[in-house]
Amino acid sequence: MNISHIEHIGIAVKNLDESIKYYENILGLKCYSVEEVHDQKVKTAFFLVGQTKIELLESTDPEGPIAKFIEKKGEGIHHIAFATKNLNDSLKEIESKGIQLIDKVGRKGAEGLNIAFLHPKSTGGVLTELCEKVNE
Repeated sequence: MNISHIEHIGIAVKNLDESIKYYENILGLKCYSVEEVHDQKVKTAFFLVGQTKIELLESTDPEGPIAKFIEKKGEGIHHIAFATKNLNDSLKEIESKGIQLIDKVGRKGAEGLNIAFLHPKSTGGVLTELCEKVNE
């Protein structure tokens, strides 16, 4: 597997607009993209900090995964995402090493990336996302 960098850190929030204000007005960052990913029942906002992105995630459905996460654990860090090439090959390699996959193959995520998640039960409690640029 070839991980090149931290793609982003995902943070679950109750209110995207209020959270954007904090990151812009207090931390001085600039939100460069807001996007809804319908099949994941989430609305996202992105900030670039150096070479790493922060992704804020607001649920668009009370039964969506982010709403359930916030209900169980509260707002906060939801996942860490790593950039990789050959996502589906990476998933096969990881699974062969005994890691439980949430996604057996990549699927469409925000910013046009193909994404897949590894289950936190087999990653030391950290929800891990792998991302691949579609046109790499």
